[in-house]
Amino acid sequence: MRVSSVSEPGTTFSNPVIPGFHPDPSICRAGDDYYLACSSFEYFPGVPLFHSRDLVHWTQIGNALDRPSQLRLPPRSPSSGGVYAPTLRHHDGRFWLIVTNVSGDGNLLFTATDPAGPWSDPVRLPGVHGIDPDLAWDDDGTCWCTTAGVAQIRIDTRTGETLGERRGIWSGTPGAKAPEAPHLYHIGDHWYLLIAEGGTERCHGVSIARGSSPQGPFEPCPANPVLTHRGTDHPIQNTGHADLVQGPDGSWWMVLLGVRPQGGTPGWHVLGRETFLAPVTWSDGWPVVGELSPVMAEPPWPLQPPAASPLVRDDFDAGELAPLWISLRSRPAQDCTTKERAGWLTLRARGQSLDEPDVTFVGRRQQHLSCRARVLADPADGRGGLAVRLDERHHYEIEATPGEVRVHVRVGPLRSLVTSRPATGGPVVLRIEASASREVTDARQGPDTVSLGVEDAEGTYTELAALDGRYLSTEVAGGFTGRVIGMYAAAGTVHFDWFDYEPLDD
Repeated sequence: MRVSSVSEPGTTFSNPVIPGFHPDPSICRAGDDYYLACSSFEYFPGVPLFHSRDLVHWTQIGNALDRPSQLRLPPRSPSSGGVYAPTLRHHDGRFWLIVTNVSGDGNLLFTATDPAGPWSDPVRLPGVHGIDPDLAWDDDGTCWCTTAGVAQIRIDTRTGETLGERRGIWSGTPGAKAPEAPHLYHIGDHWYLLIAEGGTERCHGVSIARGSSPQGPFEPCPANPVLTHRGTDHPIQNTGHADLVQGPDGSWWMVLLGVRPQGGTPGWHVLGRETFLAPVTWSDGWPVVGELSPVMAEPPWPLQPPAASPLVRDDFDAGELAPLWISLRSRPAQDCTTKERAGWLTLRARGQSLDEPDVTFVGRRQQHLSCRARVLADPADGRGGLAVRLDERHHYEIEATPGEVRVHVRVGPLRSLVTSRPATGGPVVLRIEASASREVTDARQGPDTVSLGVEDAEGTYTELAALDGRYLSTEVAGGFTGRVIGMYAAAGTVHFDWFDYEPLDD
């Protein structure tokens, strides 16, 4: 994309605006700047934060929960547990973030003067029950917290104390399951209550109601759901969990999650739930959601792409890991460091394989349907390598030891050594490549093929295994996350000189 003084007719942008496993987006505006937060589940650090000036181009500026005092994920907490559905708001000169840690700490409130951090330690909210908490302030400064269900209670944001009784305020469309992801807004003469319903699978949708006060009573929009792709062959599915924001010109927009299923029947999505952008207009006091498609007309204001290209190679020369890197449940400094061997990432094993929840793992979200990841690994006296992971029961990896390279597969209860070959010892380039299915010639065709192999000193690639990608999809594994590609240590100490992530033609 190029920067222009106004958008030129016919120019477009691509949806999703934040691809890969970035679900449950919540957005706020502070002056000319936009900030967005997403769920992170079992990964540490938690709650990735993004910045934009145009709603289209987003740059990760950090993770809100980057200290153990903020995010406690017990070693045995399940995958797709952890941190659910944040709400991010800017109010009274501060940024506010409320989340649910379903793995033990419940609902938590954090504040910051700079969304890039540092964020405060949590204010605990023991009287707030339910997931997907929202924050909204009325004109007298009262803070209302609304949760899935949909129920509401007042809170003291300084102490976490609840004030008054929790009460249900709207149950959504009669017969629709899972009314959740509530967001409350004061727009014009009305208070609007936006929710998701239908479940976060193919029946997901967005509905809205309005009332004269934050407590209601709320009347539903006669056109509900205001957005859903249920029952269609649209390439973007599972649309829901939305949040509203005004654009630079005062127009309204919606961020929401969706997925991009691939392959035959029933369709498999492998990247998780991603963040999409759609325009909103108003008719008779109700929001009308416009086109949501993979290719969108640019909004009528200057776009501002980031000056720097996305990170392709990380040489691990910095003292700290970039914010895109995530680990499983914790990241003890003694097990993960860039300071032990200069210019290398050193991982020290805890769990003995990716089957175990406490394995030492550092990865990044897969963000493209087709991509290539490469790493230079030195197994030294250990065992580890490069993996693509969905959870403990669904992962593929290529693993190096001082004398051998192996490909392992875990699918449900089955773990298999697919193949192995001798290695000469010393550093080895390991590679994983995902290639999306372009044409569906069989209803059973999977979403992509995952190739695992090694490269020699001249860069020649030897494929050791080519595996059906459907087994690393949410439709097979269940849960709420997407693929993460990264490095791990399963025995001893393993060093990594660099990591490449290259998008291929989607």
